[in-house]
Amino acid sequence: MTPIAVTIAGSDSGGGAGIQADLKTFSALGVYGASVVTALTAQNTLGVQGIHDVPPDFVARQIASVFDDLAVAAVKIGMLSRAAVIAAVAAGLARHAPGVPVVLDPVMVATSGDRLLADDAVAALRVDLIPRAALITPNLPEAAVLLGEAVATDEAAMLAQGRRLLALGPGAVLMKGGHGAGAESVDLLIGPGETVMRLGGPRLATRNTHGTGCTLSAAIAAGLARGLALPEAAGAAKAYLAAALAAADRLSIGRGHGPVHHFHAVW
Repeated sequence: MTPIAVTIAGSDSGGGAGIQADLKTFSALGVYGASVVTALTAQNTLGVQGIHDVPPDFVARQIASVFDDLAVAAVKIGMLSRAAVIAAVAAGLARHAPGVPVVLDPVMVATSGDRLLADDAVAALRVDLIPRAALITPNLPEAAVLLGEAVATDEAAMLAQGRRLLALGPGAVLMKGGHGAGAESVDLLIGPGETVMRLGGPRLATRNTHGTGCTLSAAIAAGLARGLALPEAAGAAKAYLAAALAAADRLSIGRGHGPVHHFHAVW
């Protein structure tokens, strides 16, 4: 069987993040990618100039179309800007995808600093989607917003916040340390009980970081679609993103934060 993953996220017209980054990641990792578009953005490497939300009923129709025909093995969820869209996605997955592992990236702010999630949608995300996710992948500012706390500044605080997020009901939490400080970029994969997997690597100096969060969560979903266990999928995804970041300066895209190099192994 061809491994299939679906991304449920917003479109990035600049091609560096969102649906476009997810599909590139799936393809680079040998997984067929399908998509459900939740929002259109007028976006480039300099920022987000506009957001046009897809009506919730049409989001639901896309989900039904994909799952009625394709044998989806994993789901990645990205930008869901409105509470009504979150509700539509939660209902669609409950109906069409019971048992399919979901990787939820709680996208709130773009690399440029532009806000992508309405304030009233944060509660909906906590209640409707986080409990049904196999994994959530917040960065440090996103974790702080979800918990109503200050941003974690060290690994001990990351671990404590990750465990509080785990209490909201997901199968596991990946606390991403890319927004932290220091020479090493550390992510913590936190599972039930005292299970913790530390994923460290050198912090890479590049301004081409657009789409890093989307890429990492999509790479984990790709690994799950290929049958990897979650720790294995997370480790492979971390290595893939590190290589994509290391090769990012081979690209010259736009005048702002350019994308990572998803196809660094090909060209």
